[in-house]
Formats: sequence, C-alpha cells, structure tokens
Amino acid sequence: MPAGRTSPSKSAGDSLRLTHAKATMHHADLPKAYEPRQVEDRVYQFWLEQGHFTPKIDPSKQPFTIIMPPPNVTGELHLGHALTATLEDIMIRWHRMKGDPTLWLPSTDHAGIATQVVVERQLAADKKTRHDIGREEFEKRTWEWAIKCRQRINDQHKKLGISCDWTRDTFTMDPGPMRAVATTFVNLYRKGLIYRSERIINWCPRCQTALSDLETSHEDTTGHLYHIRYPMVGQSGYVIVATTRPETMFGDVAVAVHPEEEKYADLIGKTVAIPVINRPIPVIADEAVDRSFGTGALKITPAHDPVDFEIAQRHNLSLVNILKKDASLNKEAGPYDGFDRFDCRKDLLVRLEKDGLLVKVEPHLHAVGHCMRCGTVVEPWASLQWFVKAKPLAEPAIEAVKSGQITIIPDQFQKVYLNWMDNIRDWCVSRQLWWGHRIPAWYCDDCGEITVTVDKPGKCAHCGSGKIQQDPDVLDTWFSSGLWPHSTLGWPDDTEDLRYFYPTTVMETAYDILFFWVARMIMMGLENTGQVPFRWVYLHGLIRDEKGAKMSKMKGNVINPLDSIDTYGADALRFSLVVGTSAGNDIPLSSGKMEAGRNFANKLWNASRYVIRSLPEGTVDTSLPPNLPVEDRWILSRLDQLAARVNRLLEEFRFGEAEAEVYEFVWGEFCDWYIELAKIRLNQPGSPSPVPVLIRTLEASLRLLHPFMPFITEEIWQTLVARLPPDATRPDSLVVATYPVSTGFVDAQAEREVSLIIEIIRSIRNARAESKIDPAKRIEAQVHAKNNWVIEPHRRAIETLARVQPLHILGTRKESAKDGAQVLHVGEVDIVLPMTVDIDAEKKRLEQEKESLQARIAGLNTRLSDQTFLSKAPKAVVDKERGKLQDSQTKLQKTEERLAELNRMKS
Repeated sequence: MPAGRTSPSKSAGDSLRLTHAKATMHHADLPKAYEPRQVEDRVYQFWLEQGHFTPKIDPSKQPFTIIMPPPNVTGELHLGHALTATLEDIMIRWHRMKGDPTLWLPSTDHAGIATQVVVERQLAADKKTRHDIGREEFEKRTWEWAIKCRQRINDQHKKLGISCDWTRDTFTMDPGPMRAVATTFVNLYRKGLIYRSERIINWCPRCQTALSDLETSHEDTTGHLYHIRYPMVGQSGYVIVATTRPETMFGDVAVAVHPEEEKYADLIGKTVAIPVINRPIPVIADEAVDRSFGTGALKITPAHDPVDFEIAQRHNLSLVNILKKDASLNKEAGPYDGFDRFDCRKDLLVRLEKDGLLVKVEPHLHAVGHCMRCGTVVEPWASLQWFVKAKPLAEPAIEAVKSGQITIIPDQFQKVYLNWMDNIRDWCVSRQLWWGHRIPAWYCDDCGEITVTVDKPGKCAHCGSGKIQQDPDVLDTWFSSGLWPHSTLGWPDDTEDLRYFYPTTVMETAYDILFFWVARMIMMGLENTGQVPFRWVYLHGLIRDEKGAKMSKMKGNVINPLDSIDTYGADALRFSLVVGTSAGNDIPLSSGKMEAGRNFANKLWNASRYVIRSLPEGTVDTSLPPNLPVEDRWILSRLDQLAARVNRLLEEFRFGEAEAEVYEFVWGEFCDWYIELAKIRLNQPGSPSPVPVLIRTLEASLRLLHPFMPFITEEIWQTLVARLPPDATRPDSLVVATYPVSTGFVDAQAEREVSLIIEIIRSIRNARAESKIDPAKRIEAQVHAKNNWVIEPHRRAIETLARVQPLHILGTRKESAKDGAQVLHVGEVDIVLPMTVDIDAEKKRLEQEKESLQARIAGLNTRLSDQTFLSKAPKAVVDKERGKLQDSQTKLQKTEERLAELNRMKS
C-alpha cells in the first residue's frame, strides 16, 4: 500500500454491524439453486410476524408517508398495479432503512360504476338484472363480491412483497371514509359549493348513470353530416340544417343563425316546422353559431347538446328530452316512440329522403363520446344532477403547485395540471347507481325542501314532516377517492395519525389519472384540512409490450403479474418493472426483461453461496487489517461511491437509474471481478484473507439491493449473518437494517490501478474470443507499460483470469510487433499477443474499432461543448466525460498506429 494510505476505518459496508437473526429464517448454507417459490411465502410471513411494517409514532422524527392508490375491487391486480406497488415499496423500504417512521397505508376502492358493471354481468349470466332482485339484495351481493375481491388483491400484493401496514388497511366504504364523505358533502353544500341543477351531462344508456367528462372517452369516428330541409311555416321555402344526429330533431326547440349572416337575416323571427312531427319552432339569432359549420343554420336541441343548452338558456327556450334511460326514444318522437336511437336514425333517413327533405349526406370525422367503463356511446342529456363548483376549489390548488408546496415529477406535467385547472368545469358528482356512497340528501314529500345532513334525519329540517325520502343516487367514486390522503388517517376526527402522518409525503400514481384523482385530492385536501395532501407527486408511465403497444386482452399481449411471479419470482418481476424506467415515460415489458431479472437473482445467489461457503469454520473475523491489498481498497471505494450515488438517485426519484447502479456494481464489479480476484488469494496459502471484505461488500450490497429485490436479499442476509459473530445491536431483519451511506472513503489510486488490470484482462479475453481460441488453452502475452511496476503485483490475476502463460511484463514497447502478432491498446499500455492472426481480419477489426472511437469522440466533443451541460452537470460528471474523451483519443491514436504497422506488413 502506498505511503499514507490506510484501510478504511468505516465504509459503506460498515454502516451496520453484522448480526444474528432471532427468528428461524437462516440456513446453515444456501441451497444450490434459488427457488423463489420455496422462499417468498415463508419470508413474507416472517416479515409479518416481526411487525416492522407498522410504524411507531415518534414526535422527534419527520415521518415518511404514502397512501396507496386504492385498486378497484373489480377483479385482480394487473401490471399497472404491480408497477405502482413496486415503486412505492422501493421508497418505503428505503426510508424505513434510513430510520424514518414510515407509513404505507394499504387500501382498496369500491369503484362504484366499475364494480356495479361486474356484478350486473354476473346477474346477466343468470338472465337477471339488478331490478329483478332489488336494491337491498344487489348491495348485499356487491358487498360479498367486494370482500372476496379485496382479500384477493391483498394476497396478490403480499405476493409482490410489499411492506405496507396491514393493521391500517382501509376500504373506501369502511365507516370512517363513509363519514368523511358525508361530512365533506354537507360542508360543501352549506358553503354553496355543491348544488343541484338541470344541466347537460354525459349519460351512459348501458350503465344508466351520469358520467363526468373525465369518465367519457372521445374517439374520432368517421360518421356523416346530414343536410335536412325544415319547411317554413306560413310561407314557401326551407331552412337547411346540418346534423350528425338526425334523430335528435324531435328535441329541437329552435333553429339558430348568426346575427351577422346576411343570407338568413330575413328569416330571423320566422317559424319553421320539424319534419315528420310538424312541430313549429322559431328561427333565432345567436353569436355562438359557427357560420363555417354545415349550412350556417344550427338546429337547437338543448336537452341533448351542451352548446344548444347554453343558447336555449339565453333565449328562455324550453327543454324537450326525447330519450328514455336506455336511449330508446320517448313519446316526443311521435311515430318513433320506443325505437332504439340508431334504429330510429336509419328509418328516419329513409323517410326524409322519400319526402324530399334529405338534401345530401357527407362523410364527417367527429369525436364521439364513449363510456370508459363499458364502451357504450354516451348521450348528452339535460338532467337534474348534483354538481361541485370547481373554480373556488381549484384556485388554492393551483397556487399550491405554483408556489412549490407541491412538486409534480416529471415537471412537464405541472404545465398540463395548471392548464387543466385553469379551465376546470363544474364537476357532476351524482351517479344513478346502487353501489357507492349514497348522497346525504333527503327530499320532503310535504314542503318539497331538501335536508342535507351527515346522519339520517328523523324529519324535514324545514317543516318538521316525517315524510322524507333519501336521494337514490350515489356519489362519483372519485369524490371519496379525492379525500383519501386525510380520510384514511381519521378525518374529520382529530386523530393522532392525522396529526402525525398528514400531510403525507409522496403520491405515486400513473400520469393518466392526474386529473381524475390527483387534482381532486389537492382540491379536497386543501378544502377540508387547510393543508396540501402531499409534498410530491410522482407520475409513472403506462406499461406497454416490447413493441410499445398498449396491453389489451383483445391483442393477446397482456402479462398476468401472478403468472410472472410463478415463472420468474417476485424479485425478477419487480426488477423488470423498474429497470430502465423514468418518471412519466411509458415502460416496455417483455419476457426477456423478466428473464434478465431472474438471471440477476441467480447470479447474486450463486455469488453469495460462494462467499458463505468460503467462510472459515468457527468464529469469523470480520475486522479489516491495517494494510489492505489494492483490490480490497478498490471494491470498498467503489462500494462507498455506489452508496452515495444510489441515495442521491433515490432522493431524486430516479428509481430505474438507482437499480441499474446496484445491478452494475453487484454483477459487473463484485461478482465478475472482486470475487474472482478473491478466489486467487483464497487458493494461495499465506495471502491476506479477502473474507472480511467479501463479507462487508456482500452484506452492504444486500442492503443496497433490498428495496428493489426484498425476498432474495432477506434470505441471503439471514443465512450470511447467522455465520457471523453475535451482535446485540443487530436487527432481526433486513427490513430495518441501516441503509448504506457514503462515508467519504475514496481510493482513486486503487481504482485506477485495478481498472487498468481489469481492462488488460478484458482485452485479452476479447482477443481470444475473436480468434476462437480454446478457453482452456493458455496463450503467451507481453504487456508493455511505462510504469510496469504497477502491473507486476497483478501477474497472478492476469495469468489466471486471462488464461495467459507465459506472461511478460515489460517496459514501453520500442519495436514493432512481429508479423502476425496481435496488438491491443489499453490506455498507454500495449499488449502484444504473439499468436498468428489473419492480417486482413485484424485490419478489418481495427477499422471498425477506429470508426467506433471516432463516433464516440464526436459525441463526447458535442456534449463537452454544450454550455447547458457544462453549467448544470456536477463537476465530477464533467470531469468523467473529459476523462472518457482523453482515453478515447489515446486509444484512437494507438489504433491508427497499429493500422499503419499492419499496412507496412502487408506491403
């Protein structure tokens, strides 16, 4: 060891004393192969018995809190749930290991319309409807389904290894959340922020309920624009209107034209007749008419179109509803009473054409609304519904994000959020369903007034009559979900949980429900508590197949997470979901990714098994000697820097990069290099034992990897520490072991030296592979270096790992290599392999390497001339890029020199 260099007194591998587990988790040795099915259930049960998932309230510490986005009780978990659970579990396990009081509250959602659709389909299989069995029996059956489904979801979450506090498991229709929902409704009603009004809503004829705008998906559809003559009343002539929905003419109350449209000026105030039913309606003028659409004359159907509704309100026109709840036409349609809406359209068009009233039909692309739950085409419908005034609630929610109280990751979604909130519309919250939170409003049969109260009233609050009926409707599912961060913690009561864990820390969810849910939680949280509901919003992308296509049962590309766990293991699935991910970006997933996760688990298992089997019998000395060999200092330096990088990446919510860093270290540095170097010393009597460093590095690696792959790391850790000296300070589980942190131990000289040796060995291995040399055969090698004394101590490593014999370690190369010899360049080191090679093939290889190096140098030059990069990137990163450029330039020079050599030989 160079002068002044000592072994680290404490490294990242030392931030936890090594320990004895109390429970019967460990084995004397690890089995030959890792079998997830034999490990995962047993390990999870062990975790539950230890009780570490339930946090202890400590007023002296800042808690870390996540409220789980509640999965719908509609079936089983899908890959989106698995991604959410994995990312949240990474954060939770990391913060718990950091010593933070950590609460992850599990939950499930009653999912009003979605669950009702599921149960109605079950009834349909028995040729029944909900109306056949009645509301009480339907609610009973739905509760039975929800309880069964909720248990299944919880069991599936446990299969994934999530470490949430099951003692606080909450359902959106538990008594506490039910009271929170009623309290919020009543408070908003008394403030005038909830009102009942007849307005245009989206109506699903299949679900027979109102839908919010967010529950309606608009799909571009190639339809038709029908030009229809409306005869004038009392004079000859027609007004031609254009419509995509001719059957709605029976609900027309006027024809509107723009007041500045000259061709219609003489018609304003006149009357036209609706075809077929001959009902007279006026011609009116309104500036909302789009003169460029159709003929410039607009049929006004206020009960079935939002623009028409606004025009009718301005002109005091009545509403004529032409539809029944199932979207068949009613008596207002005259001869078409009882017709299905689309059947009516077909028949009506035939009749209009026969009567000479259908002028023409044009292809027309337009957006058609569909119910997001069942796919049925929705109908705009003027209906008496409950609404939330959104603007007053949105204003503080906008300020919370603008002021930085809440940070949205990735930041491009902040603009999306603010744009939507700035243009928010009132929210229709009533649903004509039987499953959900019943609206806490009672109507008086005598005085007609409404009593709104949390608890069921005995009489009308206005006239005292006992003849009151509760509103039959339920609230939109997102109303209760919007309260989730505070209702789960006991609000409206002043509970200890609410005081300590609220505001929560992170809301992690998919970007596609930013408006459905996240925005509403912010609005409701501020309204009910006066505080933001969380500090950070992390939005992950959507999972797609390996070709980037959305997963769907129709395409046959859906991956069942439980099947994946059964095949690859939970840790492999978790690994594959996180690797390569970044906030807001969609995630391609394939069986290849899961195989890579399984391969990594097997690599870790085999390496750990080797280390444990290498421990001496009896007492194991884990203390570090005063003078460590250079490869020991190298791996401890790399480990310490890894701990710093991983903690920084996790702080920045860069989970995919953090996992990749641990993966690269464990596989690429610890398993592939340090263990191989350690084997040489273990097989060489009298050499300093690598065992203390093997133990420290493996144990710290397990802690670093634990949030990402918890099952295998716990199993290995328990087996490892069972072989070590007892330590009373050691925890009983990796779940609460201390997460490694950097202690500043960096040995740059050891890193340079070992990196050079690794590159020498790697270059010789690559050359052997390209020349198809038998792996068992040893070859001669000459290593030329100005400072050859640095390489000499590693002679045994190069001989063993590169299969070299004899090995000549010499000074700077002064003579050209002999004809046919292969010359490799590693920095300023030349490696000559005096074996006969095909000169043309070698030239081709070097030309390809030259092109690759030139491209790399160009890329590095571009990056290093980018002022944005230079100003924003940390100095260490910039210096690393400059080092890469210098190394690449040196290698290019050596490659060009060798090409010139070969050209001389050829000539």
